[in-house]
Amino acid sequence: MRELLHSTASRAARYLEDIQERRVRPSGESIRGLEQFSEPLPEEPTDPEEVLSLLDDFGSPATVGTAGPRFFGFVVGGALPAALSANWMVSAWDQMAGLSTATPVGGVLEEVSLGWLIDALSLPEGCGGAFVTGCTMANFTALAAARRSVLARAGWDVERDGLFGAPAVKVVVGDEVHPSLLKALGMLGMGRERVTRVPVDGQGRMMADQLPELSGPAIVCVQAGNVNTGAFDPAREIIERAHAAGAWVHVDGAFGLWAAASPARAHLLDGYGAADSWATDAHKWLNVPYDSGLAFVRDAESLRAAMSISAVYLPEGERREPSHYTPESSRRARGVEIWAALKSLGRSGLAAMIERDCRCATRFANGLAAAGYEILNEVVLNQVLVAFEKAGSVEMTTRVIEAVQAEGTCWCGPTVWQGRTAMRISVSSWRTTETDVDRSLAAILRVAEEISTTETTRPGL
Repeated sequence: MRELLHSTASRAARYLEDIQERRVRPSGESIRGLEQFSEPLPEEPTDPEEVLSLLDDFGSPATVGTAGPRFFGFVVGGALPAALSANWMVSAWDQMAGLSTATPVGGVLEEVSLGWLIDALSLPEGCGGAFVTGCTMANFTALAAARRSVLARAGWDVERDGLFGAPAVKVVVGDEVHPSLLKALGMLGMGRERVTRVPVDGQGRMMADQLPELSGPAIVCVQAGNVNTGAFDPAREIIERAHAAGAWVHVDGAFGLWAAASPARAHLLDGYGAADSWATDAHKWLNVPYDSGLAFVRDAESLRAAMSISAVYLPEGERREPSHYTPESSRRARGVEIWAALKSLGRSGLAAMIERDCRCATRFANGLAAAGYEILNEVVLNQVLVAFEKAGSVEMTTRVIEAVQAEGTCWCGPTVWQGRTAMRISVSSWRTTETDVDRSLAAILRVAEEISTTETTRPGL
């Protein structure tokens, strides 16, 4: 075992060293190498070192460089060194984190991490918290608490009696609602399409003056950090109106909620602390390994009532029992990695990481604009939308994106923003520096210029 783990550490270290310079998208040859894994189930055991060798020799080259400094395709951060080390230690411990009695260290570090997170994100003291897989499950968890609360006020116990015959719950979202929130609503039986959509402005912000009349059980969902533009809904006005009507307000803040940890960006979250629940990802801007999502609920008892589980064979200690706050009972100890990340960064390091990524996004936008390309969003956070249509071709942006990915220096993805095809650049990694931005900019502009030249010399243009 010791030799195998040393070999694993050596291979992993080499992978993370190489990822600094390797192409971000794997080559076609590397993808074809994955055929090595296509075989019938072995009849006999295989030596673990051989298993590891196959995984590294053919698996590592076929990974996308999301752990490196120049992956900008999604809001994906790499894993901080301390968080990755904690992840390995947690795997070695192999603890079942649903019960504090089954893992005292897991239970304590969840409690500590929860307190630190509430502090760093400027959430109300005493919030209940859930450590889940990602923001889809974080939205699901928080909205389950919301559903329970608004129906309880109407005299209905949804955990006991279900939704058959329950009072209708009105759910209000912005037109730019993220699909993960709609998925969560579907899983909760409230329907992906049974929502009232509110128009948004040119940045994707919900228009507060278009909020519908609210009466009876109601949940209003606002967004902290639009996945395309990084924009924030005008929470203060929306929350005041929603609360005046007795509605619950939920915040989908998959990455934008982390702006609260940066003094330079915290103003973007003005009013958000008055909401009733919040969802975010730790594997995005806290840069811990996958998978790690977080749900927070102001009324911890609502969360507990929606998620609690009991059985005669499940012992309960005197401390907080994690299984009472999450959908899963059997799960890994995600709180340990979050503790390690926050312990290693501290308040100042977390703020510096977020602010550096935002500065890098602005550097991207300025460089692209200076070259004559159109920036489609106000760059308030870490998101940049750019269209490459200098030559008048609506196909140019798509061609640039495909060519940039193939070139390999960096990876940026496509999106469609209010009818415009655009390249989306998301800066979320602790590894990304201004040097990485400049290197990526040079590659993007070189590719764009080559395609622009081709466009203008095509027959008929």
